Amino acid sequence: MTDIIYTKVDEAPELASASFLPILQKFSAAAGVTIGTKDISLAGRILAAFPDYLSEEQRQPDDLAELGRLVKTADANVIKLPNISASVPQLVAAVKELQAKGYALPDYPEAPQTDAEKAVRAKYDALKGSAVNPVLREGNSDRRAAKAVKNFAQNNPHRMGDWSADSKTRVSSMNGNDFFSNEKSATLPEDTTAKIVLETADGEIILKDDIRYTAGTVVDATFMSAAALKEFLAAEIESTKSDGTLFSLHLKSTMMKVSDPIIFGHAVKTFLAPVFQAHGSALAELGVNPNFGLGDLLERVKDNADILADINSCIAARPPMYMVDSDKGISNLHVSSDVIIDASMPALIRAGGKGWG
Repeated sequence: MTDIIYTKVDEAPELASASFLPILQKFSAAAGVTIGTKDISLAGRILAAFPDYLSEEQRQPDDLAELGRLVKTADANVIKLPNISASVPQLVAAVKELQAKGYALPDYPEAPQTDAEKAVRAKYDALKGSAVNPVLREGNSDRRAAKAVKNFAQNNPHRMGDWSADSKTRVSSMNGNDFFSNEKSATLPEDTTAKIVLETADGEIILKDDIRYTAGTVVDATFMSAAALKEFLAAEIESTKSDGTLFSLHLKSTMMKVSDPIIFGHAVKTFLAPVFQAHGSALAELGVNPNFGLGDLLERVKDNADILADINSCIAARPPMYMVDSDKGISNLHVSSDVIIDASMPALIRAGGKGWG
């Protein structure tokens, strides 16, 4: 085992690592300190999850699981670089890229039917969202900037955009029937068991059974009303249009891999409500899932002139949309993994409180 582990991640940090890591290793070697690497990239984690589908030379160890065990020990020293917190479209794209390179991975089952498909889906779903951070932060995670870095940032502040008095900004959030207002917690007086049940029109679905809690455990639960969410989104779309501001959505879609992509999907479906009302069955046949975003939807309907025309007509009638990348036409509703509030808010502030339309 090396003294320091440097994590291999995805494209952008990996480009920097190609030049920086050899320098680190050269300097540390003079002091007798070894630096090794572990692969926690999305591609690496996909390969580690499906060894039975790969040839012997293609198989990859589960480095993330190994690091999860290591960080709980006193001797662990891991340099963790930024990693992709994958949305479904990102995950599917990574799988297709690996398949094109000769890795016989199974496709991501969007609507699993058989037990085998459900098992494959469960393995892929474990890789979605922020699958890395909760594992590595089980140890003593230090995210503080080094003093020299902090001093440099203070002496060389980031360029700030101009704030003008006539710039309009409006922030809205639900005022009821959301996670905050519905939250309940209780301290259990004795050991007990519990289960998580979803009540549907067709009956109850047990999501998780035989959960065991010890006395003194604080159990916390909440829910959001989908009907209240849709009502809120529809009202905000109209208010944004009358205000003359950009419509934007700010969630934590990469970390909240169950709830926030679904909230994101409701926003996509509400923004394009006339399209889903007019073409619901056709969109379903094309495999459209609003949780995957506007980008995936446009790709699936690209050969249907009627649906495309209605999408363009609907967007023209809506308020202008906040753009993630205006040069490439990537909007705030294109993919859930682009909507991460702790990245979007600082960018808005640095731009003088403005977004790109």
